Formats: sequence, C-alpha cells, structure tokens
Amino acid sequence: MPDTGITTDSAERKLGILLVSSSAAVFGLTGVLTKSIHADPLTIICWRGFVGSILITLYVLWRRRRSDGRESLRLGWRGWLLAVEGALASIAFISAFKFTFVANVAVIYATAPFVTALLAWVLTREPFRLQTMVAAAVSLCGVAIMVWSGFGTGNLFGDGLALLMTIGSGLYMIMVRAFRDTPVVWAGAVSAFLLFILGWFVTDPLAVSSRDAILLSTFGACFALSSILWTEGARLIPPAESGLLGSAEVPFAILFAFLFLSEIPPAASLLGGVIVLCAVFAHAGRDWLVARSQRTAANSF
Repeated sequence: MPDTGITTDSAERKLGILLVSSSAAVFGLTGVLTKSIHADPLTIICWRGFVGSILITLYVLWRRRRSDGRESLRLGWRGWLLAVEGALASIAFISAFKFTFVANVAVIYATAPFVTALLAWVLTREPFRLQTMVAAAVSLCGVAIMVWSGFGTGNLFGDGLALLMTIGSGLYMIMVRAFRDTPVVWAGAVSAFLLFILGWFVTDPLAVSSRDAILLSTFGACFALSSILWTEGARLIPPAESGLLGSAEVPFAILFAFLFLSEIPPAASLLGGVIVLCAVFAHAGRDWLVARSQRTAANSF
C-alpha cells in the first residue's frame, strides 16, 4: 500500500514551490509597471494601495472564515507600527523605480536578507553567522559598484531610495519575527490602505489617463496576488527553500525590464548585479542544502 503521508507531503512541497516561484515572477513585474505608468509615484502608490488593500482584505476574510474565526484581526500598537513602517518602505520602493534602472532597484533589494541580519545583530544581538557575514561583505561590494556608477548621473537618487527601502524592509522583517502574534497579512492590507489615504489627500489620483488607470489597477492586483501567493506557498515549504525561491524575483525583474522596456543598465550596474546575485544565491543555496541534508538525516531514522 502506498504511503499517503509521503505522497501528500511531496504534493504540498511541489505546490509550495509553484506558489512561491509564481509570487517571485509576479513581484518581478513591479519595476516594469511603475516605469510604464506616466503618473507620479504618490498617485501610483494611492491606486496600488486602494486595489491591493481590497483584494488582500478579501483574502484575509476568506482565511479567517476557513479557520472559523480563530485568526484575530486585532492589530494593536505592534500591528499599526508594522503597517506604518511597511507603508514608508513602499513609498521609497515605488519612487526608486522612477529614478534609476529596474535592475539597480531589484539587485539592491536582493541584499535585504543581509541587511536584516545586520540590523538584527545591532538591535537585538541576534547571532550573525560567518557565512552571512561573508555574503553580506561580497554583496556590499556589488552594491558599492552600482551606486558609484550613479555619481554624476540621475540614478544616484534612485539608488539611494532603493537602499533606504531595503533598510526599511530589514526593519519590517525584524518586527515580523518579534511580533509573532500580530496578523502580518492583515497589517499589510492596512498598510496598503494607509497609502491610499495618503495619496488621496496629497495628489489627485483621478487625474489619470484611461491607459494609466488600467495599468494602475493591474499593479494593485499584482501586488495583492504576489503577497497572497507567497503567504500560501511559504506555509508549505521550509523557510530556507522559500528564501531561495524568493530570490528569483531579481532575475525576473531584470528580464521583464529588458523584454518590456528594452532597458539595459550600464556595465558597472551589470557587474555589481552579478556580484550581488552570486552572493545571494550562494548564501540561500547553502542554507537550502543544509536544510535538505538535515531533513534527509531525520527521515532516515
């Protein structure tokens, strides 16, 4: 008789891989959509927040209904802090694409795991692994090459925003780990709604062309879809594997920028990007191999 448990685990793992990989691909469209929309960053953020908050809220309510109301929607001060910090990071993220190459933003954002580890060591004294330290140093060299190439051009401001967003993302991940009882996905929906409110009062979100309106709605839907796919997929596979697959958003972003925008960054950006990607994939790949060997050893007993 076949072992149904093993079959189920294998099917769940394949589904998890598919969902997280799909999330990375959808998230990789962020730069293309931002650059394709003629509206200013705050208008983009407003529409993205409006559409995204509605769709994520529907998802949260669906999850809550499936759990018979066991999942709390109470944010508390921790949830509101997550929402506000996430909103600020999103503003820097979207704005960065308007001022530099998609590849630069994507590659700088790829260093987020190392930035998170460094911030966690500084703020909470969480141990900083040697392999993470080496990978962080290598990726820092790559980012330095990219940022240095921006001096004297209009790209430096965008690269700075991408760095700011990456630091904000690192702080967000630390808070997510610290606030374990906080409904993170619901905080994400509230964060998106806060962006909608900000954009509504600061800019005129209705003064957009019909073309931009379609792209803005698509952008909001992609944001919600990537969040939902990652949330569902990450439940089914180990963290090391989801981290490795999530890194695929960087090559996806660069590929889409080339296909849809014919955007080819300068040689220095490409060199820095290759260095960062090698560090990221080597680090994530090693974690995945270690986790896999540990699972194999555990299953053999």
